[in-house]
Amino acid sequence: MTVDHDAFDDDLDAPFDPSEFVDEFGNAEPLPAELGDEDEEAGASAPLPVLAIVGRPNVGKSTLVNRILGRREAVVQDVPGVTRDRVYYEANWAGRRFTVVDTGGWEVDVEGMDARVAEQAEIAVELADAVILVVDATVGMTNTDEAFVKVLRRTKKPVILAANKVDNQQQEAEAYALWSLGLGEPHPVSAMHGRGSGDLLDAALEALPEPPREGFGVGGLGGPRRVALVGKPNVGKSSLLNKLAGEDRVVVDSVAGTTRDPVDELVELGGKTWRFVDTAGIRRRVHQTYGADFYASLRTAAAIEKAEVAVVLIDASDALTEQDSRIISKVAEAGRALVLAYNKWDLLDDERRFYLEREIEKDLVQVTWAPRVNISARTGRHMEKLVPALEAALEGWATRIPTAKLNSFLGSLVAEHPHPVRGGKQPRILFGTQVGTRPPRFVLFASGFLDAGYRRFIERRLREEFGFVGSPIEISVRVREKRPRNKK
Repeated sequence: MTVDHDAFDDDLDAPFDPSEFVDEFGNAEPLPAELGDEDEEAGASAPLPVLAIVGRPNVGKSTLVNRILGRREAVVQDVPGVTRDRVYYEANWAGRRFTVVDTGGWEVDVEGMDARVAEQAEIAVELADAVILVVDATVGMTNTDEAFVKVLRRTKKPVILAANKVDNQQQEAEAYALWSLGLGEPHPVSAMHGRGSGDLLDAALEALPEPPREGFGVGGLGGPRRVALVGKPNVGKSSLLNKLAGEDRVVVDSVAGTTRDPVDELVELGGKTWRFVDTAGIRRRVHQTYGADFYASLRTAAAIEKAEVAVVLIDASDALTEQDSRIISKVAEAGRALVLAYNKWDLLDDERRFYLEREIEKDLVQVTWAPRVNISARTGRHMEKLVPALEAALEGWATRIPTAKLNSFLGSLVAEHPHPVRGGKQPRILFGTQVGTRPPRFVLFASGFLDAGYRRFIERRLREEFGFVGSPIEISVRVREKRPRNKK
């Protein structure tokens, strides 16, 4: 078929000028600039020194972490056991950068989840260069504190004693009673109000090794690609991270909602280093949650925003839910590359597989472009298929179409399938350009607004022609303003 380029150009007398076009809200804003690769952070040439914050439950460890960071990052609630995994944050004090590790409460002779939380705290101590032991000065020394001190002494790591919840000078006498722990001078602090935190950090920096010098141009741009593991509670996100890491990196329990803070881990997979981030399960209605679960949901949303690609885990052994669809929509709305991982595949029989395929065709028809992998985090089944899916999604996320090629495609598309006539008029696409990648973003200049159905048709044809596997596509339309003609 011969393309009628005169029809595509709309045969308008005035020269093409993007400033004459407005969006659907009547705004004549400039085109968004392409971010390019300049926003990628340069990889660090050497790891930062690590400071672990430890102690028994509910002594204020996460509050102290937030005080050190200068922002509310760690989940805090006035009940014991909120933090369960070891969570890493980058901090800066007096011009020195270091990594601070928040940990769950350590207890002696515990079982189940509490035992695994205590084990994660001990691992954090082993991996740290120095340790801050947080003790509740208002309670004083407990048997648990004494037992933990014995554990810390065996590691031979420098330990700084923080006597927390000292809100005024009168309470400092209670703090100095902690000399009996044998860890040297207790530093009276109030993590809640910041009292004494500067002196505590000065002491911690003296115990930490010198940080590496910052190198510019070392290692180039980029770094490990960030992958967020998301899904509803108890779908197997933490089990998957542990399997990929080859260790019990995060606490796993049959109780839904075990993970509260996003936990990241560098994983060697497929010959590359990836940064996988385990997140808290997204519950049915965030506004119906409270306390630690509410803040965990907010941090999961932030983890998706910071990621490049999200792996949405779906329990293949159970029926697809509206919750699964909503989580997938959250990732697409955030503009992140997407991979669908159907977990617990080892539990499926032939009947369940049949019904699962029908459910996917019915409920996930809007994301047929997302790569799909069928895995088992418990057995490690088909883990090798995860990397090709991630690479395909990231490639689609970064795909760029040359302007000439795009307009040739649009010309053929308009000639073969013109926009339906609306109100006696037929809108025509005059010109198109891709203004960004990650995700791909397109602006179409038209003689009138395009129906939502026609935009979806354009998106479908773009995918058929150019791929965009695993990536959402954003299409916006600019319409030429009607300007009054000059009277002669």
